[in-house]
Amino acid sequence: MKTALLKVLTLGLFVGELALLSTCAPSVSKLEQIHRLGVLKVATINSPTTYYESGSGETGFEYDLALRFANWLGVSLQMSVFDSGQDALEAVSAQQAHLAAANLTITDGRSRNLLFSPAVRELTPKLVYHRGSGRPRSLNDLSEAVHIPEDSAHIELLSRLQPMYPNLQWVSVAGQSAEDLLAQVGAGELKFTIADSDLIAMTQRYYPQLAEVFDLSTPVRKAWAFRHHRDASLYNVATRFLTEMRDSGELAQFNDRYFGHVDRLDFVSSRTLSQHLETRLPLYREMFEAAGAAQGIDWRLLAAISYQESHWDAKAVSPTGVRGLMMLTRDTARFVKIKKRTDPQQSIEGGARYFRMQLDRIPASVPEPDRVWMALAAYNMGFGHLLDARELTRELGGNPDTWVDVRQHLELLSRPNWYRKTRYGYARGKEAEVYVGNIRTYLDVLNWISRAQETELAVPPAPSHPQIAPPAPRPVLDLSLPVL
Repeated sequence: MKTALLKVLTLGLFVGELALLSTCAPSVSKLEQIHRLGVLKVATINSPTTYYESGSGETGFEYDLALRFANWLGVSLQMSVFDSGQDALEAVSAQQAHLAAANLTITDGRSRNLLFSPAVRELTPKLVYHRGSGRPRSLNDLSEAVHIPEDSAHIELLSRLQPMYPNLQWVSVAGQSAEDLLAQVGAGELKFTIADSDLIAMTQRYYPQLAEVFDLSTPVRKAWAFRHHRDASLYNVATRFLTEMRDSGELAQFNDRYFGHVDRLDFVSSRTLSQHLETRLPLYREMFEAAGAAQGIDWRLLAAISYQESHWDAKAVSPTGVRGLMMLTRDTARFVKIKKRTDPQQSIEGGARYFRMQLDRIPASVPEPDRVWMALAAYNMGFGHLLDARELTRELGGNPDTWVDVRQHLELLSRPNWYRKTRYGYARGKEAEVYVGNIRTYLDVLNWISRAQETELAVPPAPSHPQIAPPAPRPVLDLSLPVL
């Protein structure tokens, strides 16, 4: 339910708009009203794919994109959170919000009453099941009804499919989000649901028993929704903004920031991570926290790096002779002034110092969180090779300050016709790309688990993306969570 404060703020801004309308000529457009009020009101929902509040404030794909639009317009942003996408759409129709940004699927039914912007994303709706319940071969073989959220856009999809699959049945569940139903299927409480591919990939990391059956359609378009009215001034300028974002590559960067790494954990690695979270991480968590506080780095990021390096095995040794939790070479250990690489505390402290050095060398022109991803690549393959990758990106017309562009050119460092042109020569660039993607995934898992625990303790949740600032010490992870 929306809070009383939110209702008061919404009512106040609505009254303000009415006052403007009563004193202005009828020709004043919606866009001009927004400029005069100085506020863009956006309806959204709480979701990991849309909007949520972290320890560092508001975040999420739709939030960042809407904030970029508000800044482009030269006004402030007010996000109003609703219980469902349908509620967000109704808020737009009732003029409680200027637009809805809530991971909304464009459908024929919705398009009769609303205007939709150009697509901000394209996703595939999929049928998912619990691995222990038996995999169906078609929609006619389902052993029970598919559970979906009430007013979900997937209802239109199922209605189109039912003539081809007469045995198909579904139940619309009130008060449950797609994320809630995925969790119930993953826990074995339900057998089937439908969700978009990105949310499925995110949820599978926490519920390894959750599995896809098949695609239910070709990719569907997700977009912003506007009131269907003869005054299309706001819709037109939003269309221009999103078109420019798409053509410049910025929209792709927004997508990569939130979703470029979500499908890296398969069933086996999810189970292994779950076991290691329970048996290994508690041994070293306080060390990660202390080293993170000393270097101004989120301890979860250090733990994610360590898991990628050694799976939190203090005795780990690679074929090339790197050792310990952070898998430091002999030269690196000497450089960061540690004597025993297999000593957990020394290894973590040395790895934290070395990562801090890489981070501090990233040019100031690189924004967050891209500078973190680039520092991780430098940690893996060396800072000089990162400089080469950035230079190749610039030469080939990309933006060397964005990770999504640099990442696309990393593999060139292993091709003779390219690395011979660079200053630092050959590097296993593709390995660095995978390395960064894996760490981003492990970081998301650590954030999700600690955020869930902190919610129970009434402590503000941890940031979804790495924030280079020392967090307050936390208790050990709650090992009763579903992923464990």
